[in-house]
Amino acid sequence: MRTISPSRAPALTPAAIPAAYALETVPRYTSYPTAAQFGPFVDEALYRRWLAELDGETPLSLYVHVPYCRVLCWYCGCHTSVLNDDARIARYARRLEQEAERVAAAMPRKGPVAHLHFGGGTPTILAPADFVSVIERLEASFPFAPDAEIAVEIDPRTLTEEMASALAGAGVNRVSLGVQDVDPEVQRLVHRVQPTEQVAAAVALLRANGIHRINVDLMYGLPKQTVAHVRASVAAVLAMAPDRAAVFGYAHVPWFAKHQAAIDAALLPGAAERLAQAAAAAEAFAEAGFVEVGFDHYARPDDPLAIAAREGTLKRNFQGYTTDTAETLIGFGASAIGALPMGYAQNEPHLGKWAQAVDDGRIPVVRGVPVTPEDALRRAAIYALMSRFDVDCGALAAAHGVDEAFFDAELERLDPLVADGLCARAGRRVTVPPHARFHVRNVAARLDAHWAPQASRHSRAV
Repeated sequence: MRTISPSRAPALTPAAIPAAYALETVPRYTSYPTAAQFGPFVDEALYRRWLAELDGETPLSLYVHVPYCRVLCWYCGCHTSVLNDDARIARYARRLEQEAERVAAAMPRKGPVAHLHFGGGTPTILAPADFVSVIERLEASFPFAPDAEIAVEIDPRTLTEEMASALAGAGVNRVSLGVQDVDPEVQRLVHRVQPTEQVAAAVALLRANGIHRINVDLMYGLPKQTVAHVRASVAAVLAMAPDRAAVFGYAHVPWFAKHQAAIDAALLPGAAERLAQAAAAAEAFAEAGFVEVGFDHYARPDDPLAIAAREGTLKRNFQGYTTDTAETLIGFGASAIGALPMGYAQNEPHLGKWAQAVDDGRIPVVRGVPVTPEDALRRAAIYALMSRFDVDCGALAAAHGVDEAFFDAELERLDPLVADGLCARAGRRVTVPPHARFHVRNVAARLDAHWAPQASRHSRAV
């Protein structure tokens, strides 16, 4: 058995880490294996078997994907398209209800739903009555915990009084508002013109209807964006008193999201500027008393997300950092992904094919990947790094019933990162110091059996 010698990272600042690491393309690790490993290994028949085998005692999490927007934002990397046909959107809602009923029928044992999340696209593109109807059908198909969190992503530009009232009436108790950047020129360059007053009005409307748990989403790395822009955006959203914020780095992947070709790549900030913008956002939120959660989320100290980070119970899923501890996530809608103890299952992303599958009485799962015991071990190690910036690889391997030396080759791969200040290692224990937290994905990638430095299917590390 090899002996892993202790090593320590030197005291450095984020700017001292070589820029090459920021340019690496690495997964966001909202799943493991990542979506890059999904394939035709999971079909409807296998998914139905998995559903039938679920334990009815453990909580469930539900995700509903609404892949439509009124206007396409050029930075978006999600499965969505522009649609202004309200009748077609209503038909999509009816099919969501049918899919939910069909999946529930395939589950002889159903634990209580602790979390329900509507994402997109723009979930509030649904008519208020249709949105309420979808939630009512979900509640009729699955048992909901009395304190279930029901969260919805909202485009502040299209929120109406009627929709805010419908959200509250349907039990929505958390919302996320996309802000990105408040500078008019940056907004114009990404095709999302959204005055700050419009966002503030949406927040006030939600609170007037009794919805007080407010999240905001910001971005860095946008065209012509600067550190000053980021600081101004943080100041603007802090004036609205949100509970949580997420600050995502723009991922320029026009080969995947073809509409991103409308963004002039020559106007995008370089690696050093992107890192400075991420650090500026972190500093601004810290100055306001927010707690850092993971590498890109911030929360008030008394928020459940901050408490989970402090107590070491923070989790990670397709929505990023979360307090959701459910081991089973069921996805509904075109392209939606489910995460079950046995593996990941993704619905048909093509809207027409997804609709036809639902109309034909099928569950529209077409791809995914089973999770092997080795995958589960690697996922636990990666998630520990991503959520706690610390993992004892030897102890974790032993807890999974394998030799403590399982990760030794990966630990050797970390030696250059230790030398460059991205992490420290003592025996088989790996930690990511505060100055390197924006690079935690670089460190986690070295524990990934599928990742290679030359891979380009992922976003830049910073």
